[in-house]
Amino acid sequence: MRNKIFLLILALTMLVPSANSTVFYSKEEAFELAFGAGAEVEPLAVFLTDEQAELIEKTAQAKLDSKLFTFYVGKRGGQTLGYAAIESHNVRTQPETELILLSPTGELVRVEMLAFHEPPEYQPPARWFERLYKRPLKDLRLNQGVDGIAGATLSSRASLDGIRKVMAIYQIALKEGKY
Repeated sequence: MRNKIFLLILALTMLVPSANSTVFYSKEEAFELAFGAGAEVEPLAVFLTDEQAELIEKTAQAKLDSKLFTFYVGKRGGQTLGYAAIESHNVRTQPETELILLSPTGELVRVEMLAFHEPPEYQPPARWFERLYKRPLKDLRLNQGVDGIAGATLSSRASLDGIRKVMAIYQIALKEGKY
């Protein structure tokens, strides 16, 4: 009986967000951060072929969860402002969700943490992300041009994997118009 009660309590604690959980922005607030107030935001579904998925994983050196991916295209007056992606992944045992913003030419121009459910001290600071902006995908490797963060190694690694995936999808599928 004690084992059943323990398992029930364990299961319930996994379903309830931890006290460290923080949601910083809603999806709509994230798009306003990315593109400014009043911008038009349109979803753009990208359906990857097996070959594209394989190449993206090789290029990004990160595993894809799906061959369906959504970019959000920001526009104002018919002009493309950029491409946003919402990337969610687990860090250790809890998820983080980031808004990854690419310029119209595919350069990384912004990363905003939308939600972080690990302890706050594991969250990479905004200034760390700023050092990644406008760098080519091949230069976004932890301890190979990108400094790690003491105490937040797993978070920074997970963030870099997500950024590289988004940039690789843009380069391989979106830029080539093969989606």
